[in-house]
Amino acid sequence: MRRQLGLPFTHAPQFDRTVFLQAPSNAAALAWLDRPDEWPQHRLGLWGEAGSGKSHLLYRWAAQNGATLIDGAQLALEPPLGPIAIDDADLAAERPLLHMLNAAAEAGHKVIIASRTAPARWPVRLPDLASRLRALLAVEIRPAEDDLLRGLLRALLSDRQLPVAEPMQEFLLQRLPRTPAALREAAALLDRLAMAAGGRITRTLAAEVVATLGFETEDEPVREDLGWHAVVTSHDSPGFL
Repeated sequence: MRRQLGLPFTHAPQFDRTVFLQAPSNAAALAWLDRPDEWPQHRLGLWGEAGSGKSHLLYRWAAQNGATLIDGAQLALEPPLGPIAIDDADLAAERPLLHMLNAAAEAGHKVIIASRTAPARWPVRLPDLASRLRALLAVEIRPAEDDLLRGLLRALLSDRQLPVAEPMQEFLLQRLPRTPAALREAAALLDRLAMAAGGRITRTLAAEVVATLGFETEDEPVREDLGWHAVVTSHDSPGFL
């Protein structure tokens, strides 16, 4: 169930013990997070695909700045006091979101929001909200690079205390979709299957994870090239890349 509450929130333990992996794909977001005094109208938006680290960055910023972290789907008409971080802001009802942005602006509080798409592209109906979203500085967390995904998979497996050899990690990386969300789903499934199998992780078990999630099977060709294209975002400042 989604809830609105101050820190800490449901995922706080995971974010507390997990180091955020820095890479060129998230360099612009990290740079802007460190320069809140330069946010136009004290607002910043982070957007990118599921699992790209938006929630992690929101949690970290909220913890460092004494902000209230809110789930967008549960945003209420009565805004909290102080700085605000809204995760899944694109799921928020329009009127509460507009009211929150106006109230924070009047009080001089900083606001940071996260979403899967750029705020200026949200299909909102309220003209005032649409204008505020278009004026929002929105920074994309771009698709993850090879090294970032390798590091993420290693961290996910370590967090679950799963002893997976590097060749088997490469086996998974070559067959899973090139997204952090897919790696998180695969690590969770591998954990469950390993527990059911008595804790031993084999190549057969890894292949079962790939097959169960509906991706390439062990008999299908393995990609030789793991070079992935990163999308350029118009809001990235050249000095931050």
